[in-house]
Order: sequence, then C-alpha cells, then structure tokens
Amino acid sequence: MDQEKSSTGGKFSTPYTEEFKRSVVDHWCHSDKTAVQVAAEFGLKVWNVRDWRRRYGPRLKPVDAPLPESPEAMAREIQQLRKELARVTLQRDILKKTMGILSEP
Repeated sequence: MDQEKSSTGGKFSTPYTEEFKRSVVDHWCHSDKTAVQVAAEFGLKVWNVRDWRRRYGPRLKPVDAPLPESPEAMAREIQQLRKELARVTLQRDILKKTMGILSEP
C-alpha cells in the first residue's frame, strides 16, 4: 500500500478510510476473535486494530441508561457485561497477586 507523509511530522500513515476502520472494529466487536486474529485477517498491525476500537468502538453506557427493549438486545448486553466482568476480574486478580509479590520483604 502507498504510504503518505503525515502532517504531524515525519511519521508515515497508511490511508485507511474511516468506513474501513469502523467495519474492522464492528467485525471484532461482533465476533469472538482476538485483536491478533482480526489484525491477521485484515492484514493489519494489532496496534491499529486496538487504536481503532478505542476510537470507533462501543462506548460505555451510563448507569441509568434505559434497558434494551428486545430480548435479543438484552441477551447481547448480558453477554457483553459478562465478558467485561471476566476481564475486570482477571485484572483485579493479577493486581492482587502483584501487590502480594511486591509487598514481600
């Protein structure tokens, strides 16, 4: 692919369209694939996919957001919340173990 010199200095950027970036993020969010798998599938670098997810991915809903109307939407939200809970629980456990190791004399 052609690379253009970015206006932010001497860095090079690959000209992917916003539509392409959103479609990659949408594919990742609606599949059970990892960032590495999605990046390999589209011929991208993993950090591109992760950056795009931060920018174009789903935003967190406020606590007082209305409940989904359909059972399918409710099931999707429950699945998403379970994935997030598992990720956060794993992070917490890692931090606990790290603090235990670092606090040893």
